[in-house]
Amino acid sequence: MVADPRPAWSQQFAPEMLLTLTPVPPLDRITPEWAWGGSDGEGVKVAVIDSGIDADHPAVGGRVSGHVAVTDGPLGLLHDFEPHGDSYGHGTACAGIIRSITPACELYSVKVLGSRLTGRGTTFTAGLRWAIENGMHVCNISMGTTKKNFFAVLHDLADKAYFGNTMLVTAANNMPNPSFPSLYSSVISVASHDEANDPYLFYYNPKPPVEFGAPGIDVRVAWADGGSITATGNSFAAPHMTGIVAKILGKHSDLTLFQMKTVLRALSANMPRE
Repeated sequence: MVADPRPAWSQQFAPEMLLTLTPVPPLDRITPEWAWGGSDGEGVKVAVIDSGIDADHPAVGGRVSGHVAVTDGPLGLLHDFEPHGDSYGHGTACAGIIRSITPACELYSVKVLGSRLTGRGTTFTAGLRWAIENGMHVCNISMGTTKKNFFAVLHDLADKAYFGNTMLVTAANNMPNPSFPSLYSSVISVASHDEANDPYLFYYNPKPPVEFGAPGIDVRVAWADGGSITATGNSFAAPHMTGIVAKILGKHSDLTLFQMKTVLRALSANMPRE
């Protein structure tokens, strides 16, 4: 047997291995109609990594495709796949926003936060790992950690998601402190703007790390016990972008993350139109 003379990592560029790519229009020709016209997000798997989802809330519509609750106890990490509710209301708020934009997407509740909206970094990373390894197309991460000892493991998971084409949409910290994974270049990072009347209105920031601004100030969101509240936070901006990303993937399922960022930049409200 003759050894392949190519250097390592070069096999995929051999003529018989090359994949044909789908072209994306020039930036100034990308329109909302091209991006998501006719899409309701059907077939797109969206994980909400949070405090759980109340599937019975009217904003969710009784449709949660899967559940996993991650806990870290004396025996180590446990994954419970039985249906669960929302311990706080936060996850339901995010799910309701996503559902309003992509009504047919498949929502998965990855519960890593408890009744005080707190959790351990180990459960957070385990929940994110589960979502990546179980074929989620988009993960809404309206949370993060400022603890530097989780920087490396979250960075590794963000890279794993990038190479597996799982798109991580992350909320920036509400406080002026670095938080992870929102500062990584391999995620779609989101903060808030105050124009809450249009869920599709978002801005691009040409000077990251926070790349996009979406409605997150005084927005009406679903909450615990079937209710709703008016809330402010980058937590609620992120699911607006998650919904838009899922809606685009419902029409263009083969887009990569860097293509998605290019499309979002082209569609941003501060991009001049001819």
